[in-house]
Amino acid sequence: MSTPRLTQSVISSRQDISQARRLVIKVGSSSLTTLDGGISVAALNALVDDLQILQSRGTEIVLVSSGAIAAGLAPLGLSTRPHDLATQQAAAAVGQGLLLSHYSRAFSTYRSTVSQVLLTVEDLIRRTQYTNALRALEKLLSLGAVPVVNENDAVATHEIRFGDNDRLAALTANLIRADGLVLLSDVDALYDGPPDEGGRPVATVTGDEDLEGVTLGRRGKAGVGTGGMVTKVEAARITATNGIPAMLTSAAQAGALFRGEEVGTYFQAQGRRRGARSAWLAHLANVKGRLIIDEGAVRAVVRDRRSLLPAGITGLTGDFEASDPVEIADPGGTVRARGLTAFSSEELPQMLGRGTAELGRSLGDDYERPVIHTDDLVRVQQS
Repeated sequence: MSTPRLTQSVISSRQDISQARRLVIKVGSSSLTTLDGGISVAALNALVDDLQILQSRGTEIVLVSSGAIAAGLAPLGLSTRPHDLATQQAAAAVGQGLLLSHYSRAFSTYRSTVSQVLLTVEDLIRRTQYTNALRALEKLLSLGAVPVVNENDAVATHEIRFGDNDRLAALTANLIRADGLVLLSDVDALYDGPPDEGGRPVATVTGDEDLEGVTLGRRGKAGVGTGGMVTKVEAARITATNGIPAMLTSAAQAGALFRGEEVGTYFQAQGRRRGARSAWLAHLANVKGRLIIDEGAVRAVVRDRRSLLPAGITGLTGDFEASDPVEIADPGGTVRARGLTAFSSEELPQMLGRGTAELGRSLGDDYERPVIHTDDLVRVQQS
């Protein structure tokens, strides 16, 4: 008899994560590569063996796996991870197929089918692509497949990309409404200082206050990864503040974690759930400018959750185009929200302080609409 699946409402401790209905599990390059930078088949097989603990309980798994660029280094005669984008794209294009073939062989031992899903930032922030990505992942899970997700490095650009798979995993967890996020690397927990200098592991993070004084910034081994403890903590905070708990530990401790043992660092869920698009806008979007609004607009936008109209805007800074992310600040300069503007920085000055009906009469029907619609707004929590 299969273990009953838990629902989000009872995912309230690290033990519950081991029996979650649906998990996003991210594994870093440092956990899948050898000292010379190639893929460690033994490490990959061990990870799949540990994942079987979850699969045997009926847990749906989405695996966000680094390692594509690392897998492509040796076939292309590269000794170290390239720094230029073009060579990174070439290595990813070669390595992605190799990485998936290793996963296919390892999962086939358990009669599981894997699938490749390559995503870009636009896939999770543009409404149409967002819906398509969600539909594809949901269908794969319903058919019993294990989606292996990675950033589409072969076509990604510096200007719009996740930057590392920790952030991608966090947004994927929001996208598919996962019950938890598990971040696996070569570090067994978050430490409050360098372990070799007496730093102690942090067992639980309930809020930002638990991170005060914690030293971050350690990179993985061999220089094959792009992230580090900073991005892992950031990813865990993104999901936790959006109602999804996260676990951070090493790949070597994955089996113990999935058996419900006390390992790693647990980030307790806070706040309410929101989609990947909103999570990106709240935490990761590279804002292009700032809109300053009056107190009436603050009440309307923040308290009443209404759209931002031009009548409530008193000033702006920055150089941005329509659809760019901007931050919204109150008269005192405190950022209260972020959103996707419907107008550019060149169009807005003539609109400030004016009603939409008036703008429609003087400038045309296209101006008779909000500057930022409430569906494109994310309110920023105040500490």
